[in-house]
Amino acid sequence: MSTKKSGLTLKHKIGYGLGDAGGVMTFALMGSTFSMYCTDALGISATRIAVLLLIWNIWDFINDPLMGAFIDKSYAKSTNKQGKFRPWILRATPLLCISFIALWSVPSLFEGMARLCLLFGLKIIYEGSYTMFNIPMGSLLSAMADTDEERASLSSARGIGSAGATLISLFIMPMFLKKFGETNATGYAIGAAICALIGLAMCIAHYFWTEERLETGNNTDSDNIKVTDILEVIKVNRPFVALCVHGLFICMMQYVGNTLNNYMYSDVLGDISLASYGTLFSAPAMIIIFITGPMIAKRIGLERLIRYGLLISCVLYLGIYAGLMFMNMNPWVYAVLSNTAMGFAFISIYMQWGLVGEAIDYNEMITDKRTEGSIYGTFNLSRRVGQTIGNSAAMFLLGIVGYNGAAAAQSAATITGIKTLCALLPGILVLGSWASFKFLWNMDEDMRRRVDEYKASKKRQN
Repeated sequence: MSTKKSGLTLKHKIGYGLGDAGGVMTFALMGSTFSMYCTDALGISATRIAVLLLIWNIWDFINDPLMGAFIDKSYAKSTNKQGKFRPWILRATPLLCISFIALWSVPSLFEGMARLCLLFGLKIIYEGSYTMFNIPMGSLLSAMADTDEERASLSSARGIGSAGATLISLFIMPMFLKKFGETNATGYAIGAAICALIGLAMCIAHYFWTEERLETGNNTDSDNIKVTDILEVIKVNRPFVALCVHGLFICMMQYVGNTLNNYMYSDVLGDISLASYGTLFSAPAMIIIFITGPMIAKRIGLERLIRYGLLISCVLYLGIYAGLMFMNMNPWVYAVLSNTAMGFAFISIYMQWGLVGEAIDYNEMITDKRTEGSIYGTFNLSRRVGQTIGNSAAMFLLGIVGYNGAAAAQSAATITGIKTLCALLPGILVLGSWASFKFLWNMDEDMRRRVDEYKASKKRQN
């Protein structure tokens, strides 16, 4: 059954944005500081950390779709009056906070193999807790909004929350590392605890300031929901496949850029400080996107907004590459253009969550099963794979072009290679993301009308 409650309010939007903010308060540190914590503070060799990262990534690949399927099956078996997703958010929130604090503090109290085992186990628990929170939080959008405008509003709120929390966490941790030193575990523990507690408050506010306005009734037999259902979804749900392909390409682009950005500024442009200033150029564009995104989506559609942003980003990256190859580009010009290109690409990252809701509605129409958790979990898996490939491929390709960290200056061939990796490669990857919407996405106006008619018929039946 799908029964729409009162309108989407400002409180709902703020509450939803605080959900991603709460999770990102801890997750952002995993990408920026965790490896340094392991090698410098805990004294674990980089080789061992590389092996552990591989195992942890495999665990991440597994637990996302499993958690989504478990949420769908448990709700079909026993409907919770508080909704399908919000109860899981409430359960996961304290686990997320406690496991994160433990991960950044307890291992330092032990030595040798005991330290390594504790680090391994606590990281597994944290990632499981984060998945338990993140999958229902992301899936909640489909239970709060059912129009392009509403979905764009919530996607925009999520983007603001994510960007703001990233800035806060990346501001807090360096302060304590500077005070205590990068080899002192105390600074990491204090910084992590503060970020986790701020995230805890945000997650609690997220729970109380959101509601599942589109109530999905318990009309699906739990025995009919299986983990393997997602394989059938991949066969018949083109919008979902398009989103997964997009997630793979856009995350590869994002992590290639993040990994190689400093090499471009340091070895090609000769001013690594511009890497810090460069992010300031994208901030105004992000603010404009967050404010105008819902209005533009209402006018031209959410998918077109994303597709146009990706195409503009691709053109900018190709233009930057041509400029780098045929002229001496001013570092400030590069900083402005590259961050503008990244900003247009990020429209798809911040607004993609609304399209996940459309893929869920479409899937219910063609399979007669509403499995938000499985779809969101598998989509998240595609993004995780893209992140892993992008990060690893960037370093692998950097070695292929001949980068030598001990050299006073890189060779001309290496400089050309870095230019290619930082401008041409992102442009190609963005083009792949654009192609997924251009050639795979099939949610046109006629298809949306059919989905709306199906939802209306289901409502009448119940």
